[in-house]
Amino acid sequence: MTYKSALKILLVAAATLGWLTGLARADTIEDIKKKGTLVVGVKADYPPYGMRDPSGEIVGMEVDMAKDVAQRLGVKLQLEPVVASNRMQFLQQGKTDLMIATMSVNDERKKAVGIVEPYYYAGGVALLAAKSAKIKTGADLKGKPVCAIQGAFYNNEISSKMTGQDLIAFKGVPENEQALQNGQCVGFAYDDVLLIYTKKANADKWKDFEVVQLDIAPLPWGIAVKSEDKDTPWGKFMSDIVTDWHKKGTLVALEKKWLGENTQWLIDANAKAK
Repeated sequence: MTYKSALKILLVAAATLGWLTGLARADTIEDIKKKGTLVVGVKADYPPYGMRDPSGEIVGMEVDMAKDVAQRLGVKLQLEPVVASNRMQFLQQGKTDLMIATMSVNDERKKAVGIVEPYYYAGGVALLAAKSAKIKTGADLKGKPVCAIQGAFYNNEISSKMTGQDLIAFKGVPENEQALQNGQCVGFAYDDVLLIYTKKANADKWKDFEVVQLDIAPLPWGIAVKSEDKDTPWGKFMSDIVTDWHKKGTLVALEKKWLGENTQWLIDANAKAK
């Protein structure tokens, strides 16, 4: 066998394998329909997107989104609780068909899973501030102590552009909240929606505090499928659904239902989609 003949056989075999692989990937929707169940990775500890109600059932904005996808497919929904450390792995390993779990988008995650576009949400940064401190914008934080979560992506920007000094960083939310209540800092910098939810859910505890939005660009959140599914009918199906949610105001309505108000990013995304 000549070199050219062998090379031709290898190329044909590779093309055939690629076609068969593509065919298998294109059948993800049919596989889900065949088993009759859509398995979605969601948070169970991140209100109001995914949390457990008094009966132990997982509820929240992203859970309602998952229910809508299952309904459109005509299958049952199985919720798989995930956390930040395993949500992508569960998808890669086939433990879930879809992931809707408060995942912000970055280049590294785009390489690991198939993040669907358009993005469905975005997380901004705000400050739960003592009303007595009279904080209205980030500029009012100059020289003042601010509490924050250790390692948060926005810490450096707050420190360098707003406070002009190091933040008082704790590992968890409870420690930051306690420090704020004790007067160790004028405000606690955290995800804007969670602070809004915290204040509403514990109105008496936080009656002397207000949520102040900080001028830090929101990070978009994305729904994800397996990397190999992104450019197949399954990935396109999910892309079309997110587009439809934006156009019809579904996400705006769900956010209003679970948060009690709407974030500017989602309002703008809804207006742009119309």
